[in-house]
Amino acid sequence: MKAAFYTKETIRSIGMKDRGFPSFGIGDTVVVSQSIKEAGKERFQAFQGNVIAIHKKGISTTFMVRKIADGGTAVERIFPLYSPLVSSIKVLSRGDVRRAKLYYLRKKVGKRAHVKQIVETKISTAKQQAATAE
Repeated sequence: MKAAFYTKETIRSIGMKDRGFPSFGIGDTVVVSQSIKEAGKERFQAFQGNVIAIHKKGISTTFMVRKIADGGTAVERIFPLYSPLVSSIKVLSRGDVRRAKLYYLRKKVGKRAHVKQIVETKISTAKQQAATAE
């Protein structure tokens, strides 16, 4: 296959398949399970935190998750969305944010580093299900 006949968008879309992950956005609290191979064994490691950035570039789409570890140390990891190593993504709560990137959280400490959560009610979940069904 010669890349000269394809545009960047077509090259990035080759090999994209729906992984079946739930839709998530900036500010959401997620748990990402990633398979890790050590000493001939495979295990799954969970990483829970807030999504602070999503870079949408076709097959190269990545998202950045930030969590506060023991001792108040912040840990950020970048996960490729279409990687076979990412086995599952679970959305724990939705965040109420007005920005596309939450890099300002890096300078915040304590409660100020948290994202305001959306309280879901029966009416809001029914509206969401109706919107996704259409």
